[in-house]
Amino acid sequence: MTPRLSQEDVNRLLKEPSPHVRAEIASKLAHEIDSPKLTENEYNLAKEIMRLMAKDIEISVRQALSQSIKHAVRLPHDVALQLARDVEQVALPILESSTALTDEDLIAIINEGSDLKHEAIAGRTNVSAEVSDALISNAGEKAVTVLMKNITAQITEQSLGKAVDKFNASDSVKEAMVKRATLPVTVAERLSAMVSESLKDYLVAHHNLSASVASDLILQSRERSVVGMTSGRSEREIEKLVAQMYNNKRLTPSIVLRALCMGEVTFFEASIAIMANVPLMNARILIHDAGQLGLKTIYEKAGMPAGLFPIVRAALDVVHETELDEGAQAITRYRARVIERVLTRFEDISSEDVDYLLAKLGDMMSAVEPRNA
Repeated sequence: MTPRLSQEDVNRLLKEPSPHVRAEIASKLAHEIDSPKLTENEYNLAKEIMRLMAKDIEISVRQALSQSIKHAVRLPHDVALQLARDVEQVALPILESSTALTDEDLIAIINEGSDLKHEAIAGRTNVSAEVSDALISNAGEKAVTVLMKNITAQITEQSLGKAVDKFNASDSVKEAMVKRATLPVTVAERLSAMVSESLKDYLVAHHNLSASVASDLILQSRERSVVGMTSGRSEREIEKLVAQMYNNKRLTPSIVLRALCMGEVTFFEASIAIMANVPLMNARILIHDAGQLGLKTIYEKAGMPAGLFPIVRAALDVVHETELDEGAQAITRYRARVIERVLTRFEDISSEDVDYLLAKLGDMMSAVEPRNA
């Protein structure tokens, strides 16, 4: 049977100088503090013992207490906070596990410093968005990497953006961010651009590629990943992504064309709208004008390459003929039809534009099975 706290325990703590005895009582507290069998007097007695031990001169005693009561539901807040502010070997178990600490407590401890304490807090279950932001603002690379790997941590889009800014040179942070289960599309696109730069350096250094060839390979790879990110996203998310790419000069004609050819019509519409400085609703009316004037006018205003206009026209014709809400098979059929339609119009496109199209969409062609004619 689990031993019960008693007056004898108090007497031993007061009379026995051995740290071993005090550590033994700490282990006993772990069994007792959450027991439903404790009376009110016994619970109050347990709290007083913990308060005494939390001030013990011996680190080993405070460490034993911290380790023993880190999961205690009924741990008094003042005891938890005192232990959490102690030296690292005492504080870490409480910081990692105790639910007695509030977000305000954790943020205050983050602001006080200590890399190991930051890492302990970053690994807690269900880290709140406020605590995550405090860690990103004040902690170092290791702690923020732990936070990004913490699948239960809540991290806002703004905080993730702050992490990208602060740790743009940290491969460990960026990799951990990329591998999170979900990321806002704006953050994913920024990370994609950063990873692309790293890949460019690697290709040039290890494969004897010229910088221009490496850049083109990377551009195609990043465009595929960015367009792929938009699938299933809300219109608002796509608008934010497009605005971010436009402001950072990453909204290229090739990625706009790729999006349309892959069935991401909202991305195409939002891109043309922002490039032409026209409200999205107005842009949609012009883009989908049954005549020729609307699309041609806004396409030119957006500054898109004139030679590629027939490709866009062909892709939009397929959009108007195809239901894009029938699932993955419908998208696959759509992409195949776009390729077929574009191929039939090559005679109207200059040789330079054909080469451009093949360079940018060749990988997509190989990934789609054309329908039989």
